[in-house]
Amino acid sequence: MSDTAIGLIETHGLIGVLAAADTAAKAADVQLLGVERVGGGLVSVRFRGDTASVQAAVSAASEAVRQVSQLVSAHVIPSPAIDVEAALAT
Repeated sequence: MSDTAIGLIETHGLIGVLAAADTAAKAADVQLLGVERVGGGLVSVRFRGDTASVQAAVSAASEAVRQVSQLVSAHVIPSPAIDVEAALAT
């Protein structure tokens, strides 16, 4: 079983997702996988790292988003299936 995890944050607008990405990178040792415009004003950011780091990053990033925008969703996927991790990395 891998200790790798994937973190996902979805928010309204670019400012919120940039705050999330910046805060996550500063809060924990995580690798930014990408930012994606989902549609309807929604934007997501995803990152990976060890489970504890990703949990810390998602928690800190969620709070940062709440300060500047609307947090739509935040989720940690511990030990993602190889296919899920590959799909999110693209």
